[in-house]
Amino acid sequence: MRVTLEYGRTGLNVELPDANVVKVLRYRPAEVLPDPRATIRELLWRPIGTPPLPEIAVGRRSACIAICDITRPVPNEVILSELLPLLEESGIPRERITILIATGLHRPNLGDELVEIIGKSIAENYRVENHNGQALSEHEFLGESPRGVPVWIDRRYIQADLKITIGLIEPHFMAGYSGGRKLICPGLAALETVRAWHSPKFLEHPNARAGVLEGNPVHEENTWIGRRAGCDFIVNVVLDEHRKIVHAVAGDMEEAFLDGVRFVEKVVWDTVPEPVDVVITTAAGYPLDATFYQSIKGMVAAEPIVKPGGTVILAAEISEGIGSPEFRRIFEENSSLDEFLDRITKGDYFRMDQWQLEEMAKVRRKARIVVVTGGLTSDQLSRLFVESAPTVEDAVADCLRRYGPQATIAVMPKGPYLVADVAR
Repeated sequence: MRVTLEYGRTGLNVELPDANVVKVLRYRPAEVLPDPRATIRELLWRPIGTPPLPEIAVGRRSACIAICDITRPVPNEVILSELLPLLEESGIPRERITILIATGLHRPNLGDELVEIIGKSIAENYRVENHNGQALSEHEFLGESPRGVPVWIDRRYIQADLKITIGLIEPHFMAGYSGGRKLICPGLAALETVRAWHSPKFLEHPNARAGVLEGNPVHEENTWIGRRAGCDFIVNVVLDEHRKIVHAVAGDMEEAFLDGVRFVEKVVWDTVPEPVDVVITTAAGYPLDATFYQSIKGMVAAEPIVKPGGTVILAAEISEGIGSPEFRRIFEENSSLDEFLDRITKGDYFRMDQWQLEEMAKVRRKARIVVVTGGLTSDQLSRLFVESAPTVEDAVADCLRRYGPQATIAVMPKGPYLVADVAR
């Protein structure tokens, strides 16, 4: 059986034993919007839970539009091309409109990356700036949340008369689904906020996982923070497996987001009859599999369907290396995952981006992790608390020796863009 895995920009073809593959998990069919621009245009005038955007914009002196960074394949140019003219026609001068890239704690997007995410014309004709989560002085303090999270949000957003966010609704391994409130927290939040919001207090909760909103403290907390910061209007889209727009919502931060989630739930869930010995997964290709840090999302996506003691095989290009200097430092300071978990749960140890390794540890508690990549050597991978294999086929052959010739395999070509579960 030949399967194409999402890997880098081009994909990776792998040959798998037919007799062992229980299922290839995929999106459910959804019709592509025939004219995405027309749909967006209509939604700006007929939103969910708010007046039309032009009515909201009248009388506002400035606008801040928060958009996702390079790690999310949002069709920003399509959306902004319809939204920006409406703001100007409503009386907000172009020089008073800021497009703010909600990087969270990721690196800034500049040059060619900027053109890639918003298009050349918009990049050249509008003020576009990057959020810097490590510069506390660029944020305003909005008090503490009910669960004690200090709320620091980018001042450029807080001080804007009109606050808009543009995002993508997809499964998220901590917050249930991305989109909506996530553009604000963590997108525009300071490190001090994300540190508390991504602490073990939240992440170790059993409902802090993909596909779950009810009772998920990560979702509940950043929804509260989003309300506290304020959001006048959102535009969120849903993409199919070819990254074409199949659904879009606009309007109120919560109502429109939940409407979009209801659509996504029908598309991204897939099941296997019972847990399997081996799950082959990905980080959904470029841009998500550019770093080991981001690629962990693909490992976590496989956890619900792998047997205890089984193996998760991740194929990810990892073209930009391990991740931030702070993330790399964690591996230098901890000789094992057990040591790391002990330090973050029992002491005051903290390093930015540690939450990603905490998520990987959830998978490791249950299964082996084998990484197939051209971006890191086997020696480098061994220091990241995972194993390695030169090819997916080699990793599968090793698993068949470990678990026997009848070992069961499930494949998740799009990794974290799917919510995998065992059929009930």
